[in-house]
Amino acid sequence: MRTGGRSPKRGAWSTDDGRHAGATAAHPCRSAAEAAMSLLALKIDVDTLRGTREGVPALLDLLRRHQVGATFLFSVGPDHTGRAIKRIFRPGFFSKVRRTSVVHHYGVTTLLYGTALPGPDIGRRAADTMRAVRDEGFETGLHCWDHVKWQDGVVGADADWTARQMRRACERYTEVFKEPPRVHGAAGWQMNVDALRQTQVLGFDYCSDGRGTHPHLPVWNAELIRCPQLPTTLPTLDELIGIGGASADDAAARLLALTAPPETDGPLSSHVFTLHAELEGLRLAPTLELLLNGWKAQGYRLSSLRRLYETFEPMALPRCEVGLDPVPGRSGTLLCQRREFLGDVDLVRAA
Repeated sequence: MRTGGRSPKRGAWSTDDGRHAGATAAHPCRSAAEAAMSLLALKIDVDTLRGTREGVPALLDLLRRHQVGATFLFSVGPDHTGRAIKRIFRPGFFSKVRRTSVVHHYGVTTLLYGTALPGPDIGRRAADTMRAVRDEGFETGLHCWDHVKWQDGVVGADADWTARQMRRACERYTEVFKEPPRVHGAAGWQMNVDALRQTQVLGFDYCSDGRGTHPHLPVWNAELIRCPQLPTTLPTLDELIGIGGASADDAAARLLALTAPPETDGPLSSHVFTLHAELEGLRLAPTLELLLNGWKAQGYRLSSLRRLYETFEPMALPRCEVGLDPVPGRSGTLLCQRREFLGDVDLVRAA
């Protein structure tokens, strides 16, 4: 199995050797379908230089201590976080900034990158940290080239702009890791149809670009994209904190309620949870630890995205429409999974 680079170091425990916390020796022959039902994949978006240099090492320590897997998705080009100030006129953006204490989480310096301060090149200045993640045995993948440029520009971009951004990001990732990325997770869950097409052209095994309920093959305006999507299925902490006065601990309790075992004693559903190196890797680390302990107590095996991907046959996944829809706690619209494509049509009779 590839984890985003050369073979990781192997010690007494590894994130990808099947001995995750929560796995039980009582069921060594569980089927792939059964195994998938108890997986909760941790997807870590790394947006900034500070998040890479400070948040990522802290997350590695926390994940190592809990003996759980995760997938780290890196921004590999310039950090232009300060240019996000343009979103101040977007409906819902100011309220999100106010309730989630952006200055405290990101720091003043990061919020000046790309405006008062030049944007540092993350892939140049933090390559050693990125490779350390791979060498620890964690899966790595691609987030974007320029986080702000992608998040604010891709929805209205044409095919050439989209391809240039994705190819440039792939080239830098390959420069850092000496092999191309195998997983893509879009910045801000922002995509267009050309970006979805590029996930096929660039040879990604799978992607986690949007929001939804279960793995699927995306269909955009009746066009099938033959690259599986493993969508984020749970709200993020920053979408919950401050809503109705909710604290970070309240947000964790809400998430644990959403993943609680069913009252009928049925199987646990699989999930994908997105966290950010700038948030859960720094000030929200205690809240993340509450979640890790809670999910293990509920019976989940906390894993990388790849471990979830390996539990199903990609081309046998349901084909689901995707489009841009609002998500509570976020400004604007995100790539979202919709209903199954032609799910209400009997294709045998239609033929």
